[in-house]
Amino acid sequence: MHDTDAIGTLMARCALRDERAFAQLYRQTSAKLYGVALRIVRRDDWAEEVLQESFINIWNHAGEYSASRSAPMTWMTAIVRNRALDWLRRPHLEHGREDYDLLVEAVADDARGPEALLGLSRDAGALAECLDQLSGKQRQCIALAYVHGLSHGELAQHMREPLGTVKTWIRRGLEKLKSCMDGQTQ
Repeated sequence: MHDTDAIGTLMARCALRDERAFAQLYRQTSAKLYGVALRIVRRDDWAEEVLQESFINIWNHAGEYSASRSAPMTWMTAIVRNRALDWLRRPHLEHGREDYDLLVEAVADDARGPEALLGLSRDAGALAECLDQLSGKQRQCIALAYVHGLSHGELAQHMREPLGTVKTWIRRGLEKLKSCMDGQTQ
């Protein structure tokens, strides 16, 4: 656990542009914040980039932190989470398989027996094929909603799209997935 008061004090010193305080803040919090980033982006190199961008943001906005609104680790974790989600929305994922590979990984369960794993493997392969047929935005919305647990409102905010548009992408994407998966199992 981190000492909330000590981190809050470091944040206040960072707001005054104290570089030593910032270095100490980094040493005390970076491991946990890296873990948050890694859990979302699922790649070491991306998590490192997200962490670096997050600490730049923390440094630049330390003066905006208010202890009356949240604990310092909560505030910094929100920054890392938002940066990681922004990272997933970047164009390098638009035409790649990374976003729906996360969905396929979420289906796998190592605790099951070989027969169950074979069935899951088939299901995961069918899911990957069906996800490949969706538009990039549909795939991305579904991955962020079902793998990372974002609500429709959070998705709209992070994707900078109207709520209705995001809901439509998800609804139509799920309809296409259901239709495709039904066709795969017949």
